[in-house]
Amino acid sequence: MIINVGIIGATGHTGEILIELLLGHPNVKITHLYNSGKSGQGACVISDVFPKFKKRLDLVCGKPDFNQIKKDCDLVFLALPHTVSMQFTPKLLKLGKRVIDLSADYRIKNPSVYEKAYKVTHQDKSNLKEAIYGLPELSRAKIKTAKLLANPGCYPTSAILGIAPLLAVNLVDTDSIIIDAKSGVSGAGKKVEKEYLFSEIQGDFRAYKVNVHQHAPEIEQALSKVSGKKINVVFVPHLLPIERGILSTIYLKKAKGAKLKVKNVVELYKKFYKNEPFIRIKPDGVFPRIKDVVKTNFCDIGVKDFGSTIIVICAIDNLLKGASAQAVQNMNIMYKLPETAGLL
Repeated sequence: MIINVGIIGATGHTGEILIELLLGHPNVKITHLYNSGKSGQGACVISDVFPKFKKRLDLVCGKPDFNQIKKDCDLVFLALPHTVSMQFTPKLLKLGKRVIDLSADYRIKNPSVYEKAYKVTHQDKSNLKEAIYGLPELSRAKIKTAKLLANPGCYPTSAILGIAPLLAVNLVDTDSIIIDAKSGVSGAGKKVEKEYLFSEIQGDFRAYKVNVHQHAPEIEQALSKVSGKKINVVFVPHLLPIERGILSTIYLKKAKGAKLKVKNVVELYKKFYKNEPFIRIKPDGVFPRIKDVVKTNFCDIGVKDFGSTIIVICAIDNLLKGASAQAVQNMNIMYKLPETAGLL
């Protein structure tokens, strides 16, 4: 099987990495590349933007052409900023194309919650209802038949995967979940802003959007689904002076009277994720680090029971498991390919 793929938003971080991954995928042909369609954006050859693609992929990257897409694409990746994807999605779905959206536009099911978090009006509420939230470890069955797939955010991926096994067995207090997350600067995309300049970041470490980050509702929505109860989290992100990677340290209180049915929490996690190709559980007392997951689609998890408190530490690459590689993993599931194809 060969999947003919188009990418809209090919010149950003996630677009670049998608191209790299798909060029090495045995079942994919990249047929067209497009920019975001902003006024003033001219056409360019992708290998002029990213010279590493010279003689590997020399396609022209211009404004989205729906006639080309109709004729030549089975699937379209939207590697676009939040609020931009919803401008393209309805047209693509009407053409009968499957869509994997890497923005937040279709992740949060309640449009009013999305609008509060992202401070814009949602323009495609009808398709929002049909979108499948694509965290493979929790939603694999629904992903298989998805027409519109909402690829999870980077912080939510690390937090949800870190907490889900505990909520699934009602082991922790749902009113006391604290997520202390740190990300490399690539999580901000290619913004040209003072706070992301090398001179501002190098040698510094700071919190930002303390307990008001737009990813919090996405985390709460997914965890509420696992738990069956309304979940609220305290979520504090931090900016690390590194290019990429996320390390989330999660603090949870044990629920009153909760008892483990396995030897310890490490065994609980191993059992929960036993068939997952991209989850690696650390031995008891050993915790992950960013260096071990950068440039991979792996999620490394360490967990320790301290009596009344459980601490979970989760590491991912924000650009891969937190974005582009997870999108490819979802594509593999959608087309019934080996889940690891193009990713190991």
